[in-house]
Amino acid sequence: MANFSKVSVPADARTELHDKLSLTGAEISINNLPAGAGVPFVHAHKHNEEIYAILSGKGRVVIDGETVELTAGDWLRISPAAKRQFFAAEDTAISFICIQVRENSLEGYTKDDAVL
Repeated sequence: MANFSKVSVPADARTELHDKLSLTGAEISINNLPAGAGVPFVHAHKHNEEIYAILSGKGRVVIDGETVELTAGDWLRISPAAKRQFFAAEDTAISFICIQVRENSLEGYTKDDAVL
């Protein structure tokens, strides 16, 4: 088996990369909301923090009742216990990546983990 996985994905509403890339340490999804749409539920996590990268468009996320405006280029980290819900702007779609990892699990950074 090769030491890497590569896939191409369509611009579906949500694409989970866990199975497609055989991920073992993170959960990654690509999300696309059309203008005026929102994720239909509020959620939190038991152990996983989430890191969001806004790829295009604009929108907002409500985190524990606080509204945070989002636009392309923004990055956002949300702790596991925070309750969150995402929305596209009324006039613009939004596309974002969500990366889930276990909070406090990072044991080293690139310079410490790299093997030359």
